[in-house]
Amino acid sequence: MPRITKEDKARNRQNIVDAAGRMFRAQGIDAVGITELMKEAGLTHGGFYNHFASKGELAAEVCSASFAASLGHLEQAVAERDNAASSPLERVVDDYLSAAHRDAPDGGCPSASLVIDAGRHDDSIQRPYAVGVEGYLAGFAGEFAREHDHETTPQQARDRAVLLLSQLVGAMVLARAVRRTQPELSDEILQTCRTHALD
Repeated sequence: MPRITKEDKARNRQNIVDAAGRMFRAQGIDAVGITELMKEAGLTHGGFYNHFASKGELAAEVCSASFAASLGHLEQAVAERDNAASSPLERVVDDYLSAAHRDAPDGGCPSASLVIDAGRHDDSIQRPYAVGVEGYLAGFAGEFAREHDHETTPQQARDRAVLLLSQLVGAMVLARAVRRTQPELSDEILQTCRTHALD
């Protein structure tokens, strides 16, 4: 039997993290079993413990990796500031509160899709979730300060960042909660919050 190379092992681990990221965001951490997770990753059930000691350890890594990817989009919007017609925060709001984001709960930002899990699980999940939230708050506050030529105090910028992130996450959670039975209401929530998020 051929030995698994370090590259194969790393690729298998990443496949598990990617599959878990999609499944945890779409179904919730507790609803996903290791057997179905490993099947989704294209691996056998027994191989899970070659990579992770527990599902909780995997969930913490998924939370960290998901926020890192999501914060990368914010960094990209900031980096493209001078070449875009709208401000970085306007682009973030438009992307976050889009129908495409709402309709793809297995992807996108974990702030809305993992919020319930973070509240129900122990510190191993809450810790990386909180780090991700702080990343968003720092990025938003920095942009609020820059957009107002530093006339905004650090506390004012932080307050606006907390309000913006809370509005984005709350709007997405509500829009997803009603989208199948009341799609018009779901669209209204997204549209209203897109229009007024940066007032």
